[in-house]
Amino acid sequence: MTLAMAGGVSVAAQTAASASAPAPVRAAADTCSYPYVCLFKNGTRIGQFQDVTSGFQDLPSRPSGPNLVVQNTRNDDVAYIRRANGITTCLPPKTSIGIVSGTLTGIRIDSRSTC
Repeated sequence: MTLAMAGGVSVAAQTAASASAPAPVRAAADTCSYPYVCLFKNGTRIGQFQDVTSGFQDLPSRPSGPNLVVQNTRNDDVAYIRRANGITTCLPPKTSIGIVSGTLTGIRIDSRSTC
């Protein structure tokens, strides 16, 4: 959390991915508190974001998979994740996604409650 083309992965696909998530996704849930969107690499938190923004916040570290997890602990806000290749994925509230490959370049928290 693989990523889909612009518009994001369907909620059903993301929910399924979260429900059967590997250990790193479950571990991330224990260390990212509300109201953050957190990034984890190999189980270690490497970033957290809280502000709703109109544009993407750049990720200077440009983290990449495998073993990269993004977790949205927010109750009512979606998070958009941007990759270096331009693909953007929407992460619904209270979900996590594992990034198997690719490099993340930005994150944006939006006040909408659905993707």
